[in-house]
Amino acid sequence: MEFVVEAKVRVRFAPSPTGYPHLGNIRTALFNWLFARHHGGKFILRIEDTDVARKVEGAVEMIQDSLSWLGLGWDEGPYFQSQRLPIYHEVANRLLKENHAYLCYCSPERLETMRQEQMKRHQPPKYDGHCRNLTQQEKARLEASGVNPVVRFKTPAAGETTFHDLIRGAVTFRNDILNDFVLLKSDGYPTYHLANVIDDHSMDISHVLRADEWLSSTPQHMLLYQALNWQPPQFAHLPMILGPDRAKLSKRHGATNIADYHLQGYLPTAMMNFLALLGWSLDDRTELLSQEELIKHFSLERVGKTAAIFNKDKLEWMNGVYLRKLSPEEFAKLATPFLSRDLPSLVKRPLDENYIRQIMPLIQERAKTLAEVPQLADFLFLDDLQYDTGLLLSGGLDSAQAINSIEATVQKLELVQDWDASSLESILRPLATELNLSTRKFFGLLRVATTGRTAAPPLFQTMAVLGKDKCLNRLRGALQRISLIKS
Repeated sequence: MEFVVEAKVRVRFAPSPTGYPHLGNIRTALFNWLFARHHGGKFILRIEDTDVARKVEGAVEMIQDSLSWLGLGWDEGPYFQSQRLPIYHEVANRLLKENHAYLCYCSPERLETMRQEQMKRHQPPKYDGHCRNLTQQEKARLEASGVNPVVRFKTPAAGETTFHDLIRGAVTFRNDILNDFVLLKSDGYPTYHLANVIDDHSMDISHVLRADEWLSSTPQHMLLYQALNWQPPQFAHLPMILGPDRAKLSKRHGATNIADYHLQGYLPTAMMNFLALLGWSLDDRTELLSQEELIKHFSLERVGKTAAIFNKDKLEWMNGVYLRKLSPEEFAKLATPFLSRDLPSLVKRPLDENYIRQIMPLIQERAKTLAEVPQLADFLFLDDLQYDTGLLLSGGLDSAQAINSIEATVQKLELVQDWDASSLESILRPLATELNLSTRKFFGLLRVATTGRTAAPPLFQTMAVLGKDKCLNRLRGALQRISLIKS
């Protein structure tokens, strides 16, 4: 049974441009987007850019590009918190006036000393309320000395704050362990807590779907909603994403910013499918779901409480499946930029588009990412193959057998008029019998001679694409290599 959603669904993705978007960020965006699309609601993009000191140049553009790449179009925004400062100041002044907040003049040095002393006593660090009950004379003296205060919220000293999480159920925090958190910083910019609550209220956000790390901030937000007499949205805190070793996801697990996955040749359809299954599932067996299926079936009921495990091998497998679903034309079109970027520099540019369309069906079945295509296909573009000559004899043939086999092959192929896979197979299979060789050994020798590899796409199709002249040149080159070994 699905959760009953009474209000019009309005959700937001609210990243901070203090870094480039990573898997966790984008998974949060995806769940919000799927939830909005499932319920016919709105998906809003809000940039929480009030941490001026940590803002990363280009991060806003990267956030938008990453959402666009995945197909997560937003219905409103982007809104920027830095453009809404008067709104935050107005609400902060209201909280001061109604005695829900107070000015704090403590210096960073005093706060750090306080934290260190609390830690020595094995107490959780929190503000000690030093400025909570200052007299008017004390405030006037501090203001006269030029101290620029922050605004802190007056957290109730007793009682409990409870809220209902759509994934975790009832969650309760004791007020005495909560902090008198900062609302406005000394530079006039709001903290996450104040701006987040004000924006969610003013933008009519109905559901807040965010990472589990924000669960401990929710009681503070609930207290703000109560103080302002505002109706809070419904909350759902999404499970963490951990590495295979169950440690926090990091670069050593292959977790890079989402744009890197684009550069590494992952398809947005595969990435969407993979991310959707990090904490959500349709059932216990279905792993491949289209965007339409994800929208149709997504619900918070199927979001787990336990951490999701990132598995790059599964992502590669899934991406390979999606690559093989592409038409040959689509695959060739998507692979071309990677070929242009990563093929050896001695390969002439621009690449021949017709030739790419011919060879890509040979590669499509083997590629797991588009970035693998140049390495899988480079032998099809190079004039001079570089490989270990010993590979020619790795199938168990001696030098004399290999030379005899290649010479006989060259003689047969020189006479071929219709150079296609079927004709080549009709000539070379009987030749193996004539040479008294197994097809495994004979074809293995020809594969190395024509591709420089022991593992390559199907032999006859590969030779057909390479063409008669290139195949004969490579076979003659292999003869020279073996002759040097023999001598």
